[in-house]
Amino acid sequence: MSDLQCPARVFLARHAEASCDGPDGSGPAGEPLSERGRQQARALGEGLRGARIARVYTSPMPRAARTAAVAAEALAVGVEEVGALVEVGALPEEAAGDVVTRMLGALEDIADRHRGEAVLVVGHLAAIGLTLPHLLDGSARPDPGLDPGAWLALEGDADGWVLRG
Repeated sequence: MSDLQCPARVFLARHAEASCDGPDGSGPAGEPLSERGRQQARALGEGLRGARIARVYTSPMPRAARTAAVAAEALAVGVEEVGALVEVGALPEEAAGDVVTRMLGALEDIADRHRGEAVLVVGHLAAIGLTLPHLLDGSARPDPGLDPGAWLALEGDADGWVLRG
């Protein structure tokens, strides 16, 4: 992370509820979110309108990308896919430590690009759960997780990351 002291505010969200009706894990017409998931994604964007989100970043996996697109529409901002935000198991033979390393790198890069701004990052439960403890204090204790469409507010600067309410 750069040594600029102006923190970036990162709203780290789990993708909304996935549809699992189709053979590829998607719903009708390839929709990756259930109806409830689409409502959660809209609520995610609408709930963060007051945060003045500058940009939405997302895993390219369909359920996260669709969540991000719906939330970004409500926020009237652009979306950028970041390959390093994919779920655990998406990359062959990747160890847990590798997941943490790629997620930390992605979050730090995003924060460096948005000093003094707020962004929404949409990812996946297992990847977030593995990474969050390391992001906050370097420990390896498990994280309690997030419900679909829920978020945590983090601030990151040269001194590290803190969880905000």
